[in-house]
Amino acid sequence: MKRKTNYAVVVVGGGHAGLEAALISHKRGVKTLLVSMDKKSVGRTSCNPAIGGLAKGQMVKEVDVLGGIMGFFADMSTLQSKTLNMSKGRSVWSPRSQIDKKLYEKIAQQHAKAVGLDVFEGEVVGLNIKKNRVCGVKLKGGDEISCNAVVLTCGTFLNGLIHIGKKQIHAGRYGEERSKGITEFLNSIGLTSGRLKTGTPPRIKKSSVNWGAGEEDFGDKNPKPLSYRTKNFKPKDEPCFSFRTKKETHEMILENLHSSAMYSGKSMAKGPRYCPSIEDKVYKFKQNPSHLLQLEPEWTRSEQIYVNGFSTSLSEDVQLKCLQTVSGLERVEFIRPGYAIEYDFFHPSQLKNTLESKAIDGLFLAGQINGTSGYEEASSQGIIAGINASCFVLNEKPLVLKREDAYIGVLIDDLILKDTNEPYRMFTSRAEYRLQLRSSNADQRLLKYAKEYNLLNDETIETLLHKIEKTEQLVKKLNETSIKPVEINERLAFLGENEIKESQKISNILKRPPLTIKDFKIKNTRSKLLNNFMEDEILFEAETLIKYSGYINRQQEEIDKIKVYEEMIIPNNFNYNEIKSISNESREKFINIKPQTVGQAQRINGIRPSDISILLVYLRRPFHVKQK
Repeated sequence: MKRKTNYAVVVVGGGHAGLEAALISHKRGVKTLLVSMDKKSVGRTSCNPAIGGLAKGQMVKEVDVLGGIMGFFADMSTLQSKTLNMSKGRSVWSPRSQIDKKLYEKIAQQHAKAVGLDVFEGEVVGLNIKKNRVCGVKLKGGDEISCNAVVLTCGTFLNGLIHIGKKQIHAGRYGEERSKGITEFLNSIGLTSGRLKTGTPPRIKKSSVNWGAGEEDFGDKNPKPLSYRTKNFKPKDEPCFSFRTKKETHEMILENLHSSAMYSGKSMAKGPRYCPSIEDKVYKFKQNPSHLLQLEPEWTRSEQIYVNGFSTSLSEDVQLKCLQTVSGLERVEFIRPGYAIEYDFFHPSQLKNTLESKAIDGLFLAGQINGTSGYEEASSQGIIAGINASCFVLNEKPLVLKREDAYIGVLIDDLILKDTNEPYRMFTSRAEYRLQLRSSNADQRLLKYAKEYNLLNDETIETLLHKIEKTEQLVKKLNETSIKPVEINERLAFLGENEIKESQKISNILKRPPLTIKDFKIKNTRSKLLNNFMEDEILFEAETLIKYSGYINRQQEEIDKIKVYEEMIIPNNFNYNEIKSISNESREKFINIKPQTVGQAQRINGIRPSDISILLVYLRRPFHVKQK
């Protein structure tokens, strides 16, 4: 490739983070190049065949409102759709789609081509930097590409090392070359890196499974799409099957722990605590008589089956023998063994809340390179990095999402302020304002940013504005309209609720747990602009706002109280060494992380309320900046 000087943004890596970053930058009219080591792998879902899940489904909806494509591609390749956590409160209900991995990848690549995104096959090994500002990337072989901003989304490819028992393979993913050079370059300019580990389970032959021994698991009867842009959603409902390990499985694993890379005595990076290997499950939770295995198809009529719940680095022969102790898997055959993979990441505390490096202007990092794990976490970072890289080039104000705005805001805030000693996965419990961050109100929370940064087309914006307006109108109607005893008492009695003796506002009665809007025969919200899925979501969201109004209002009061600290800026050149009344540990954390606001400073691990009080005193003094 000849040297090019006309790219404004170069995105390195074509996984979920890279694809979102490149597409949104391109959509905003910025000349963008996506560089991938393998053009055929762009958009690849390299691990489990699913998009969404607990908290992750909310992030997919958020990415969608911000102009991202993960939810839309998932809808077009869905094999089964289900809402998880429905036995709990509505704030943690989470959509999840089982997908056809091959179709998802194909759609992603076709879309990139259709919108005119430039994709180049090559390996980036370094950057050109002048005066602490990015001005290009260096390719393996010596060629260079000039640009104004770079987004690094290298996944598990940075010095990737696969472990299968005692066997080690240098690779970024199974069967794919690793990347070498970027870590070394970034280290040479002062950025600090570490090592993390993640794992994946075996892939087995469908024909080798006795499916009658498993329990069928289907999706929702009335599935809802992940994307607001999906107009017709009639997915297949292919079943997954549940199997369970048993005593013999556990005994065999414990007898062969020495064959696991993680238990062999060799030094390994830290893996995800909340997605443990089967070895960890059996060894650390010996009281559990069995563990669930979910067998999931990887694509339509797939002979390759994903064994969810059996992530492992045991030797291949031991993996197979262990699985063959499970009822229904006695004759199971491998297509590919499970493995653990170690890779380099860069401590995200070195980033601003825009995902731009604090040290190098125009350098953005997104995805597993920041220590996260999961498609949705990668996609969420990719969309923010892509938007802000384009803002950097266009000299616009960057997009910053706060913790009360979105799960994406929680994700980025946690990454840049908290220690990354294991791969970060998003959970609803990480969000203190999760009642505000429902999957059903992503449009209400984030549409203003989509409009401000021109992230969605006019038709989609008009549709979402109309949906939000209809929701507000319905809530108002429920709050203002009264219902007579004769109109509702029969239904109340049927539901085991106390009857009313005089007319009451519908909203008051609707707060009773068993009742839904449909019990009141409210006229529907039909509109030419809205499809059936949006109409259902309007009813659900209006009902939720009524039922949870007290909790939502109290949480909003909490948010308003701390807003003053979120808006209190700490100058970049603030001199923490002038503060004599805090511990050396606290001072070191402030210096290393360089919080941008007092609100961020409060959330740093180990920082005490007294440290913040002292910080506030010094912020008001004239000698708080470093002397030149």
